[in-house]
Amino acid sequence: MHKIFSMPVASVYPHYLTKVTKKGRSEEELMAVITWLTGFTEEEVRGHLAQETTFADFFEAAHLTPHAVLITGVVCGVRVEEVEDPFMQKIRYLDKLVDELARGKALEKVLRS
Repeated sequence: MHKIFSMPVASVYPHYLTKVTKKGRSEEELMAVITWLTGFTEEEVRGHLAQETTFADFFEAAHLTPHAVLITGVVCGVRVEEVEDPFMQKIRYLDKLVDELARGKALEKVLRS
């Protein structure tokens, strides 16, 4: 098991937030990306952050959008569509969406709408 699975989402969320806000994006946009991918409401996401839910439990409880399969590209040198472990792929999907948001891609395009 990869160590990220046992890490709380709350330990990585501030890094996601810093990454997007440094590039002029908002926390609301970050939350929109997370809720779109996971199917959670903002309140549910904030609850998981407060409870320090692990990535494994977070994505186990999530109802991933059917459009997640449209997320493609490279994160940390790995093609997200080729990641074999389902949990790791979901984490990489989130990383990819955060990267796209931080790079200035329009939210509508990030959300594959």
